[in-house]
Amino acid sequence: MRYCALASGSNGNCYYVAKDDTAILVDAGINNKHIHLRMSSLGIMPSHIKALFITHEHSDHIQGLSVFAKRYQIPVYITAGTLAGSRLNLPDHLVRIILPQEVVQIGPLTIYGIPKYHDAKEPCSFMISDGKLNIAVLTDLGRVCDNVKTAIKHADVLFLESNYDEEMLDKGRYSYYLKNRIRSGWGHISNAASLQAFLENRSSRLKHLILGHLSGENNRIELVQETFEPHCGDIRLSIANRYEHTAMFEISTAEVHVERLVIVEETEEMQRIVTSERIEIRG
Repeated sequence: MRYCALASGSNGNCYYVAKDDTAILVDAGINNKHIHLRMSSLGIMPSHIKALFITHEHSDHIQGLSVFAKRYQIPVYITAGTLAGSRLNLPDHLVRIILPQEVVQIGPLTIYGIPKYHDAKEPCSFMISDGKLNIAVLTDLGRVCDNVKTAIKHADVLFLESNYDEEMLDKGRYSYYLKNRIRSGWGHISNAASLQAFLENRSSRLKHLILGHLSGENNRIELVQETFEPHCGDIRLSIANRYEHTAMFEISTAEVHVERLVIVEETEEMQRIVTSERIEIRG
């Protein structure tokens, strides 16, 4: 399986996962021009994208969605709440309404919905599996709920949010209201909370940890590196920055390696819903 972050942060999110000639995107939160530029630099063919899976309606996750989906006639898998909150201009024939805990088959890939806490109308994260390997994309987490813990335990590759440093947020220029929104249990998780989730739930199968959705105001790559590196051991550690995509990675049952080197980004606006369904992931 091949994977990368085309963008990761509150200024845009887009994640690529592929098996053979079948690929999906999780979110399309950068503009259409930059989606194409970053895909081109990584050697990604838009014609190989078979589906778009949308986590929630905030603009940093859907900015480039309509144009890209309509240009290539790619079906969009999205919850009813996310669609209603997004006001997306999508033709009906491209819309596939899913439940937050739905399981969808796209060629050799099985995509598991992961209900989560976030201040959006019906949010979910996703785990992508080829039946042997599981790649989890877990960002925009208000808190580390049981569903998120389950996904971490089953992940061979883990994209995990590490949004803010608590001290930087406390001393930063954000308003009292915005600071409370971020750490309310409906916004994002801190470096410390992310590390705790990783340490308490990782399994021996985890090969690659990619930390993302870093705040531009309240975090630094160096801080995230210092927080996680002493705890990774044989697990490969990568950090997606806000302004470029990551490398293209490939994982087999044996190891992770870099297939091609290339280049990641945050917003503000939210609401709320609780989804308490538990997920079961095999493999």
